[in-house]
Amino acid sequence: KNSSMGFNSEISVKSDSSKSDLLASVTPQDLLKFGLIPEFAGRLPVIVPLEELSEEALLKVLTEPKNAVIKQYKKLMAYDNVELEFTDEALKQIVKKAIEQKTGARGLRSIVENVMTDIMFEAPSNPKIKKVTVTEACVLDNVKPEIE
Repeated sequence: KNSSMGFNSEISVKSDSSKSDLLASVTPQDLLKFGLIPEFAGRLPVIVPLEELSEEALLKVLTEPKNAVIKQYKKLMAYDNVELEFTDEALKQIVKKAIEQKTGARGLRSIVENVMTDIMFEAPSNPKIKKVTVTEACVLDNVKPEIE
């Protein structure tokens, strides 16, 4: 196969494998070539590559576990006799923001915190607030949540 060098040469990719495919085939010898000392590489019983979570997986992390972020905020608001509700669109936008920021599941809490900060301080001191609804606009445009 002919190849050329220089500024005007065409660059060809030798393989079409993605990063996740490459990471899945890492061996202890690769870690040694990368610069890890043999004593450390030998103590790694299993080498597992991590992949980014999908939107569906992040949405499940946000809402389903026993200690999910959304459940925590609902419980906190319930202490002040306030019902908290997130629209489906708001939840999807929280997930999309986490993906855009490349923060994954750990970034979900900070995004929800940014949306909830003002209302968390306002609700305990205002007995008229009975229900708070977080909408898509709250997540995207920093609009205050709907208060009833």
